[in-house]
Amino acid sequence: MTPRRNRFYRDKAHGKLMGVCAGIADYTGLDVLLVRVGLVLLTVMTGGLGGFGILAYFLVGWFADDRPREFADEDGTDRRFWQRVRARPGHSIRDVRASFRDIDRRLADVEAHFTSGNRRLADEIEALR
Repeated sequence: MTPRRNRFYRDKAHGKLMGVCAGIADYTGLDVLLVRVGLVLLTVMTGGLGGFGILAYFLVGWFADDRPREFADEDGTDRRFWQRVRARPGHSIRDVRASFRDIDRRLADVEAHFTSGNRRLADEIEALR
């Protein structure tokens, strides 16, 4: 079974303790330092419920799967794309469609430019030969 890119995984390679904060940062696209500071502040500010935050951290660390090795070689563009898909799937599909429409429009412009009777361009190309 192939791993799904829109699922939460622990990121032990970039994690400090169990990789939960690094996994949350990878899943949401936030900086891992912000996630760690947020977890510490949440734990301190909840006072008597601080043990619940620590317990939840360890439960997530225990039950969440490790990040698959297949995702280790993805570049930053792929990572940002999948973070947007996880955050707002509908907007991501719209962005992909808009990108394809833009590419199609630019290719049509290039084709029209080269197939039109652009005499000046043809003369410049002939001069280079």
